[in-house]
Amino acid sequence: MSLRTGGRSAHAHPGHRAANRVVDILELLVPSRDGLALREISAQLEAPKSSLLPLLRALTARGLLEQSHSGAYRLGARTLALGSGAVAQRELVDVARPALLALMRRTAETVFLGALAGDGLSVVYVDKVESEQIIRYTAGVGDRRPLHATSTGKAILAFLPAEQREEILRALPLERHTERTVTGVAALRASLEETQRTGVCVSVDEMVRGASGVAAPIFDRHGAVVGACTIAGPTDRLRSRLRSLAVEARDTARGISTLLGHRSPDDRTATRRTTS
Repeated sequence: MSLRTGGRSAHAHPGHRAANRVVDILELLVPSRDGLALREISAQLEAPKSSLLPLLRALTARGLLEQSHSGAYRLGARTLALGSGAVAQRELVDVARPALLALMRRTAETVFLGALAGDGLSVVYVDKVESEQIIRYTAGVGDRRPLHATSTGKAILAFLPAEQREEILRALPLERHTERTVTGVAALRASLEETQRTGVCVSVDEMVRGASGVAAPIFDRHGAVVGACTIAGPTDRLRSRLRSLAVEARDTARGISTLLGHRSPDDRTATRRTTS
């Protein structure tokens, strides 16, 4: 057994040995522009080549690593995409936080910031501001919800590129959660078209009986949907306020999008008129 202070040995960290070794490999290759050969990885990690090779092959097969013609391993495109996605998500959370706080104070309901999860089939809550009311909607940061049964999920799904959206629709398990859950592709498409038209998605008792949500999409500087701002609460309290809450969610999402550098077509037209 090897124990080294500051070293990369998987034995130096608690937990699953193979999982630690995968992290060791990725950390080792981060600063290496040209990559490292198997023997170099083996020497630096003080691990036998026979135990490293299956891990390297698996990581390469998943796109997390790539192998050059010389046999050297380096970070793959998928690792880089995951890294940039994490940075973008952190930026989204930091930028959106003040707006979420203000929205909760105005509406007195729980507010969520959601993003498309890594599996592409669900939405994950990346931030929240809980209502101060005794009876309120609650969920944890990191919790996932199905795309088809939540206002957050449908607000994001509606504005994904058409090809990506269709691929997701083909793969989505349209499970029923309540009697109001949309479980047919045609009905889901109609809901998404309505969201595209209005810029907001309203969900009443679709995921949990007695709970409703109103969500609007958030866009980045490139015009890509990166998340959704959602107001959630008890159906009995939200039902009479759905119209005003839709305006609140939409305005807040637009404000966050603007902070991320997004410019709507109307903004761009106004700018051209001003400068012409």
